[in-house]
Amino acid sequence: MTDLDDPRRRIRLLEDQLAKLKAANQGEVNRLLAASEERYRTLFKAIDSGFCIVEMRFDDALRAIDYRIVEGNPAFERMTGLFDANGKWVSEIAPDLERHWFDLYGRVALTGEPVRFENAAEAFGRWYDVQALRIGEPSERRVAILFNDISERRQAELALARSEEHWRSLFENLSEGFILGQLLRDEVGNPVDWRYLDINPAWARMTGISAADATGKTVREVFPGIEQEWISETAQVVASGNSATFTRQIGALGRWYEGRAHRVDAHRVDEERFAIIFRDVTESRKAEVRRNGLLELSDQLRNMRDPTEMSYVAAEVLGRTLGVDQAGYCMLDLDTETALLERDWTAPNVPRSTGGYRMRDFGSFMDDLGRGETVAITDIRIDPRTRTHAEVLDGLSVRALLNVPVVEQGRTVAFIFANCSWPRAWDDEEVAFAREVVERTRGAIERRRAEDNLRELNARLESLVAERTAELLKSEELLRQSQKMEAVGQLTGGLAHDFNNLLSGISGSLELLSKRLQQGRLNDLPRYLDAAQGASRRAAALTHRLLAFSRRQTLDPRPTDVNCLVDSMEDLVRRTMGPEVVIEVIRAPGLWSTLVDSNQLENTLLNLCINARDAMPSGGKLTVETANRWLDTDAARELDVPAGRYVSLSVTDTGSGMPPEVLSKAFDPFFTTKPLGMGTGLGLSMIYGFARQSGGQVVIRSRLDEGTQVSVLLPRHFQQAGTAEHAPMHGEPPRAVAGQTVLVVDDEPTIRMLVCEILEELGYAAIEAEDGASGLKVLQSDQRIDLLVSDVGLPGGMNGRQMADAARVGRPDLKVLFITGYAETAAAIGSTHLETGMYVMTKPFDIEALAVRIKELIGD
Repeated sequence: MTDLDDPRRRIRLLEDQLAKLKAANQGEVNRLLAASEERYRTLFKAIDSGFCIVEMRFDDALRAIDYRIVEGNPAFERMTGLFDANGKWVSEIAPDLERHWFDLYGRVALTGEPVRFENAAEAFGRWYDVQALRIGEPSERRVAILFNDISERRQAELALARSEEHWRSLFENLSEGFILGQLLRDEVGNPVDWRYLDINPAWARMTGISAADATGKTVREVFPGIEQEWISETAQVVASGNSATFTRQIGALGRWYEGRAHRVDAHRVDEERFAIIFRDVTESRKAEVRRNGLLELSDQLRNMRDPTEMSYVAAEVLGRTLGVDQAGYCMLDLDTETALLERDWTAPNVPRSTGGYRMRDFGSFMDDLGRGETVAITDIRIDPRTRTHAEVLDGLSVRALLNVPVVEQGRTVAFIFANCSWPRAWDDEEVAFAREVVERTRGAIERRRAEDNLRELNARLESLVAERTAELLKSEELLRQSQKMEAVGQLTGGLAHDFNNLLSGISGSLELLSKRLQQGRLNDLPRYLDAAQGASRRAAALTHRLLAFSRRQTLDPRPTDVNCLVDSMEDLVRRTMGPEVVIEVIRAPGLWSTLVDSNQLENTLLNLCINARDAMPSGGKLTVETANRWLDTDAARELDVPAGRYVSLSVTDTGSGMPPEVLSKAFDPFFTTKPLGMGTGLGLSMIYGFARQSGGQVVIRSRLDEGTQVSVLLPRHFQQAGTAEHAPMHGEPPRAVAGQTVLVVDDEPTIRMLVCEILEELGYAAIEAEDGASGLKVLQSDQRIDLLVSDVGLPGGMNGRQMADAARVGRPDLKVLFITGYAETAAAIGSTHLETGMYVMTKPFDIEALAVRIKELIGD
């Protein structure tokens, strides 16, 4: 038996071996524990998450009332702000810590159930993400806590939540409708629809459809048959990224909307999302349509005259604007309670229903119309005024009606109506619009009636005025004829008086001349010849003055410097005035030129000076003044001349002046204040006629006992004035050069004879012609012609100027002298400017002057 067979010995051996083994293992365990502890401490300090172990304290009811920090890592200190907290109770280092922390950790310690949660620690001003689990023996009531500071994230989440809440509140309370949608395309990529992703309550209010019934559905599902523009224009916004405004209708709702569409890029672009903000503008659109309807009505009524057509236009505008089936204008007879509809307006595919109607067949609303009240019935089957007659109205396809009475002088005489085949509530604006249509139409019809009445009255008045005017014109004509005869009598009386005196001198001298020739008494002949010639010259002067007065004298206007003309006349004026009159001449520097007959202007100046002298019998002062004058429109109108620039020649005296009644007759022919035999009364009338014929005017200013100023205004001429021509000195008439020939054309044989004899005495060969045709025949021949002397007015259809122009085609250098005694024939000469080589002389003319002029022209 060995030692191993002894149980006790065996046990002792085993115990010894076990002791040895335990000793060896304890060292290894201690080493491993130390290594593990080192790793734990390193991890404990290095991790970013807060970590602590706490020991809970409970009251008798097992309610956690405090906990002690057994140990905590550095991250714990950073995230809580509790430093050197190991071994301390929380109630000491964080007395304000919220109760829920104790409850949560106490439950973990008692139950052993781990928890994970997020919560705020107001005492630390932070949010934590926390994991807690029980460790050690349950009796130790220890809890390990691993946590992270999530304050920033939580604040961001709270801010986001608040923002979302804010925007959701705005979204929910926005007065405008809001749509978040997504565009839908077909298999080839064409936009065909869009889906409602989100919509706000305002959308539901504006469409009458709940958000639940639309969210997630497409717009075509919600509004079958919706206008294509809602799809296509939204697709353009999504494709381009450019926002767009719109004003568009959803016909199925009968509503108009105005808004703006935007692409939403917060999500992926390929999701093709968009947002639409809009508002309901149906009422404003309707108001605009009503305004345009009233404008259209006014425009059409303005140019219409037929009341029936005007009534139809009113019904048409009412029907189209309100969108009804039928509208019309009915004449109403209150006594018979019948209405007559001559013409109505209807919508497409709605039958017309013109004719006469008994109003009681449709209900009792006739009573309202009779009182001048508007009738607006939403549903004829419900309204008590029509429901008993609904079958009749249904037969006319009338379900709702609007009748507005037309009242004249307190009595309803007509009404305008609008009918619908469906129930319709007439709002106040529509009723007001219908009333306005009635008022405008009634006003237009009344105006047309008033205009027609006024037109008839005017026609009657015009007829009466025409009759009265004819009577007045007849009376005026008789008075004018009487005044004309009186004026003619005065004129012819003066002419007869003067010409009888002159003819007596001429005929008496010729008669005595004849007797002395028969008696052979030749010594007295020169005296009688001088008397006859003097009377002839006075007769010619009288004729010249008469022509000047009548503006029929023949003028030879040329550019004239009036200052030079006054200089040339100054000596003659001074000699004429005499020593008792002081003369002052004022010449305007830079005086404009004027186109005038200088000889006639010289006569005018001399006549004015003589009149001034006669007005100053005891002497005085005479002022001759030139000036440039501008006449504006008003001043020119007052003087009856065109506005513009004029040259003024004024003669002012300090004589007796003229009273207003004399001044008003100053230009009358044969009117004179001078003693009998001292004047003809033609001086001022001649000056007036000359000025008017020259395109100017004469202005007289006079005050009794103070003096008179007479101003002759002549139009400015822009051509420089030439050298003044002076009348040739009469002497021995110049003789002709052999062979010089003059053609004389005049329809008066005596004139031809005298001119030809003068020419022959001067040595010229003279050829006669009695009219333009025969004269032109000579001029177109090879006959030598050095000068053409022709009257202007010739018989046979060709005047003197026409003959001269035709002759100059073959004889371009032909000299022409026109002789005329009446300016009506001078008009045939052409313009105020004669062509080069053409001149004019006035009949009667001095023989010597004619001879000198002929010689000058031929020798020039």
